[in-house]
Amino acid sequence: MTQDLPTLYSFRRCPYAMRARLALAASGQSVALREVVLRDKPPEMIEVSPKATVPVLLLGDGSVLEESLDVMNWALSEADPEGWLDADRALMDKLVAQNDGPFKHHLDRYKYANRYDGAVPEDHRAEASKILSDLDARLAENDWLCGPRASFADYAILPFVRQFANTDRPWFDEQDWPHLRRWLERFLASDRFKAVMKKYPQWSAGDPEPIFPAE
Repeated sequence: MTQDLPTLYSFRRCPYAMRARLALAASGQSVALREVVLRDKPPEMIEVSPKATVPVLLLGDGSVLEESLDVMNWALSEADPEGWLDADRALMDKLVAQNDGPFKHHLDRYKYANRYDGAVPEDHRAEASKILSDLDARLAENDWLCGPRASFADYAILPFVRQFANTDRPWFDEQDWPHLRRWLERFLASDRFKAVMKKYPQWSAGDPEPIFPAE
């Protein structure tokens, strides 16, 4: 029964919500999913999380997780069968901080330049590209960012690299990032990605709540 499960407010394309769903899927932790349309956020979500950004995870004890990394860590603390947390934690934290800080700053001003006064998208693309070049160099040494196995860092960062790539895919594909592209394409072709990107209708009070991951 979904009323016995944690409730996840999510938006399919949001990279923050995406990485939360990836961790939930990897852990096998089921939640009741409420798909949100950002221009029409349900009052139930705003009531439990006034900042009104996704993801939001409402736990059975009434506590609320409002940050995607907190949702990831909670899910993996419940179960981590794929060993996402086994890699060097300091390295993972460093890579995720770089992604969530400077890379996301430049990504937003590249993809959504009209939202930022004076933003020159090509300049921000160039700055973000320096970070991607560093990731490509790291991926030249291993299949994944922190070693031979996928880690927390990979799945925390991949949704944002996907968003960057999709901003101008022909340009992205022309860049000399063979290892980064291989890493991204493997993710996009994976059953895990397809599962977390399943489309759900917008949720409103009284609607059925699908169980995620799908049984």
